[in-house]
Amino acid sequence: MIEFGSASAVPVTILTGFLGAGKTTLLNRILTGNHGLRVAVLVNDFGSINVDADLVVGIEDDVMSLANGCVCCSIRDDLIETVETVLARPERPEYILLEASGVSDPSSIAMTFTDQRFRDKIRLDSIMCLVDAEQVFAAPEQMELKLRQIAFSDMVILNKVDLVEQESVQKVHDWLKSRFRRYRLVEAVNADVPLEILLSVGRFAAEQLNAEVPDRHEHGPGCGCDGHDHTHGHDHAAHFSTTMLRSDRPVPLAGLREAIKRLPGEVYRVKGFVLSEEDPDHRIVVQVVGKRIDIAREEPWGDRTPETRLVAIGAPGAVSEEMLEAVFLEPA
Repeated sequence: MIEFGSASAVPVTILTGFLGAGKTTLLNRILTGNHGLRVAVLVNDFGSINVDADLVVGIEDDVMSLANGCVCCSIRDDLIETVETVLARPERPEYILLEASGVSDPSSIAMTFTDQRFRDKIRLDSIMCLVDAEQVFAAPEQMELKLRQIAFSDMVILNKVDLVEQESVQKVHDWLKSRFRRYRLVEAVNADVPLEILLSVGRFAAEQLNAEVPDRHEHGPGCGCDGHDHTHGHDHAAHFSTTMLRSDRPVPLAGLREAIKRLPGEVYRVKGFVLSEEDPDHRIVVQVVGKRIDIAREEPWGDRTPETRLVAIGAPGAVSEEMLEAVFLEPA
């Protein structure tokens, strides 16, 4: 029996990572990005005053503060209550972002979003862990927490790689390989990562993913960046490649999840629709973010042409149309 998620559920992304890794900078990049989504933001600071919430730019009315504790433990009930409040708004959000405290354990937060009361209302889309390339080996007494944050994430964003030599970046890669069998890692400067990788929904059509995503970062007090033009020297096309697959051949869903797990670590993101053998009358939505895989039944095809249409984003040369055909058209 094939289990489906709910395609109508509001996706949730958790931003985790140790103190100072760049979570707020990444959050601001998402919020000011060209995605057209109605986003609700939950910001958790461990102290009694939520400083991080004041650093989020541009959408003050949609930022909800969770202070005086950690959402993974002491104020977990507050998190549940806040999510319920967000979902009950007249204008229901199309996406929820949670910036966790730098000392939080993402595994406990993820369990909150599997609460029975949220069934079919929200789905955990991804857990993004930011790692400071310059400070990853600092505070060795907190190394266990850092490792747990990485272990329970779907994707690691190695941030601030411009502040260290390539040898140091390679040291981090070697360190991760020695501890984790399978992980996804994207290198970044000032948390500059394409929105196509960060967000699974959005108003991105497959055709749009070939277009360059403009940098609409708004500089302001405490935005977490150095104030210079981030478009200089950060050509996403030089660091990421996009591959599309279109086919009218029905896809067998049996074995598909396991086949997706065998994609190379340099494939960061797969999204789109599948024409399935088992349920050809309905669109099947496939979302892959890092290690996380979500397969959901959507509405009937209606007037749309039944076909498999997928896009994959990865490192240059990491994915090909032939690879996608092998994974999705012949998963068994």
